[in-house]
Amino acid sequence: MASVTSLAASVHQRVADALSAALPEAGAADPLLRRSDRADFQANGMLALAKQLKGNPRELAAQVVAGIPAGESGAVIKEIEVSGPGFLNITVADEAIITTLAARAADDRLGVPYADGAGTTVIDYAQPNVAKEMHVGHLRSAVIGAAMVEILEFTGEKVIRRHHIGDWGTQFGMLIQYLIEHPHELDHKRGTDGESAEISGEEAASNLNRLYKASRALFDSDEEFKERARRRVVDLQAGDEETLAMWQRFVDESKIYFYSVFHKLDMDIRDPDIVGESGYNDMLEETCRLLEESGVAVRSEGALCVFFDDVKGPDGNPVPLIVKKSDGGYGYAATDLSAIRDRVHNLSADTLLYVVDVRQSLHFKMVFETARRAGWLDDKTRAVQLAFGTVLGKDGKPFKTRAGETVRLVDLLDEAVERATAVVRDKAEKVGLTEQEITENGAQVGIGAVKYADLSTSAVRDYKFDLDQMVSLNGDTSVYLQYAYARIQSIKRKAGEHRPAAHPELTLAPAERALGLHLDQFGEVLAEAAASFEPHRLAAYLYQLASHLTAFYEKCQVISADNPVEVVENRLFLVDLTGRTLHQGMALLGIRTPERL
Repeated sequence: MASVTSLAASVHQRVADALSAALPEAGAADPLLRRSDRADFQANGMLALAKQLKGNPRELAAQVVAGIPAGESGAVIKEIEVSGPGFLNITVADEAIITTLAARAADDRLGVPYADGAGTTVIDYAQPNVAKEMHVGHLRSAVIGAAMVEILEFTGEKVIRRHHIGDWGTQFGMLIQYLIEHPHELDHKRGTDGESAEISGEEAASNLNRLYKASRALFDSDEEFKERARRRVVDLQAGDEETLAMWQRFVDESKIYFYSVFHKLDMDIRDPDIVGESGYNDMLEETCRLLEESGVAVRSEGALCVFFDDVKGPDGNPVPLIVKKSDGGYGYAATDLSAIRDRVHNLSADTLLYVVDVRQSLHFKMVFETARRAGWLDDKTRAVQLAFGTVLGKDGKPFKTRAGETVRLVDLLDEAVERATAVVRDKAEKVGLTEQEITENGAQVGIGAVKYADLSTSAVRDYKFDLDQMVSLNGDTSVYLQYAYARIQSIKRKAGEHRPAAHPELTLAPAERALGLHLDQFGEVLAEAAASFEPHRLAAYLYQLASHLTAFYEKCQVISADNPVEVVENRLFLVDLTGRTLHQGMALLGIRTPERL
């Protein structure tokens, strides 16, 4: 693996060196380089520097220009000129663009370096609840979290996945008691060998739904059952063997269902990474003791609480974080704080990333501050909430069924695949797809459409779930990107004996330059997305890449008998590198790129 210095970094270094040489008293001044529509790059740092040193910015800019070799063979910079009050407009040499891209193409990682100072990040995402169906509200944590796992791992971070499923609580008393009194409700049909047959995720969901509704109806109508259910909660918390065995059956049945949904989402969820609320039970009492002994938590009306000066209720009184209730039960905070202790001390995490709903922001703000006061988080170990907004319907209101109920995640995904398959089938005859390819591509396009709609939006914002737009071939959709990739593969198949090859000696057309310069930004965009935990930056980059590719197609014919061989090979080289970059970028977002569409 060989990291490649980007053109932006090369230009930045040359301008910075010239700036230091022209004005040694300025020290290591930043030229403030950025992309520009007036040239390839613009440097604005001379204005602030001249003001600081009480000089003329145009004169300073002219001194910098004099110190930069431009236009020579092998030079990165082709042209540099002073503009306006003291800007530098910089044009990169065509030779430098292709030479840099050739170095990227020669590397399996496209020249993307590993991040400096990579550490260990624990990502808490995809957290469904045991014995309950997954709904549209579970979508964003799973999709955003999975993308951040891939992006961080690609940049060199050690990532530990954690799925903090809801597998504990008072509702299990009701469920377990009902199952004890109706012991065959979770039995599976037996195969010909007498063993229990495997069941589908849909069957597991149906079993759990039926049992939940029946136990809830009995709990609400039968006071004696309600009392037995409450006693069963005590047995569960005390570690009673029979009760725990029944509880485990609910967990196992739920996992069958969870895995089926995540499989449909084309996500890899591994059993060792599932550490639910119950995984921290043995730590809860010690967490409370440490908080109370250190004075971080105090007793208030019988409960163990942590108070904050800046968190008050509508009446102006402080609203505490309740770690242990007055009845001796533990609040969510005790579990979350125990999880922090485990992840910092046992998993040696530098960063704890929580992909959770923005509506839980206050809770996590209080939890993180409590952990800092206790010394479990410090300057070397940070906790960050990657907060996400709500999935809305076309009407801009929280996404519901026509009956006003929460939308099941499985139904939503199935409809997306159905719509996408219709789009793929519409084009299938022209491409010559088989029925199997139509089915496979439909699933990849449909699931990709759902993921991309989520990931192309800044996580903290709400977004509208509009399948008509999501599976559209036009606009900022995954389908547009997937078709761009498939078109590249089609061109390569039609290239015959021509092969992609870089030709730095050629003069590039404007569309070739634009595509090449954008390709060179891939590593920088990935670094930004990883550092800020913002996968939408990568999605935006990929859409712009596909748009540059479309403009390139319109202006530059790739395979033509009228073009010299060198031009054909160089354009195939640009197309091939664009395909590899799209494929890698989409894979990091968890989206597949079919070879033919």
